[in-house]
Amino acid sequence: MEHTYSVGSNPVYYDKQNLHVLFAGESQTLPVHQAGPKIYDYYLLHFIESGSGIFRTEQRKYELGAGDCFLIHPGQLVSYISDKKEPWRYRWAAFTGSDADNLVLQTGFTPKKPVLTTAENSIIPGALFGMMQTFYAHKESSDLTSLGYLYLIVGEAAEHLSSLSRLPGAESQVKRTVKQMVHYMAAQYAHPVSIEQMCGSLGYNRAYLSRIFKQETGISPVTYLLKLRIEKSRQLLRERPELSVEQVAASVGLTDALYFSRQFKRFCDQTPTAYRITTARHGDKTVQ
Repeated sequence: MEHTYSVGSNPVYYDKQNLHVLFAGESQTLPVHQAGPKIYDYYLLHFIESGSGIFRTEQRKYELGAGDCFLIHPGQLVSYISDKKEPWRYRWAAFTGSDADNLVLQTGFTPKKPVLTTAENSIIPGALFGMMQTFYAHKESSDLTSLGYLYLIVGEAAEHLSSLSRLPGAESQVKRTVKQMVHYMAAQYAHPVSIEQMCGSLGYNRAYLSRIFKQETGISPVTYLLKLRIEKSRQLLRERPELSVEQVAASVGLTDALYFSRQFKRFCDQTPTAYRITTARHGDKTVQ
């Protein structure tokens, strides 16, 4: 079996970058090819395209083959060795940065769970190949392109690993769904979206979502979204004096200025205009 080895390095490097792909490569290893035991100071992800071998961490040994990924964490003593008869062919990428730890944590990869078995249609090998090719192009944009590929990889990993670690039962599902509702409303409040649209986007019945949301938060989704909009409007009234009340209302997703004024008074005990004047003199008071 012919031994091959190729690697492309990122042509751009910033010492204090939040997230940075260092290099990406591929290799058809020789029989009993071994790396380590050693410690790396960056994250190193391998995807095995064919063959088999053994990956050892400080905790345990893993026998891995085609379709498996393993992530080496910085500061961990590891080693890996190709099989004598069917040595690995794999792709890899190394990344680092101040946000790398948090990114890896979100995927579900940990030193105690560093292995992922992918599905047949995995995008990971293609993304690793794309990284290597973009580095070969030696363009300034290669850095950003490589990050795009990295996010595709960790997105797939998170989908598989987080689903394996989810707790069974209705309660955990309810909490996840309510968090989805909160995130949706936080992202869409500035648009004239309705609770019906949110329910359709999330794929649930409105009555069910309203019930579990009130169960978890103590208020209905309608009230939560309205309070969110009023809170955002207070900020605009304070910080953007050149905006009219109508413009502020539209900026928080409420196209009816009269309705906005009534709801604002309901929560703040004064009209938007009076609030703007009062806060200019005395500062803000939190909406209850």
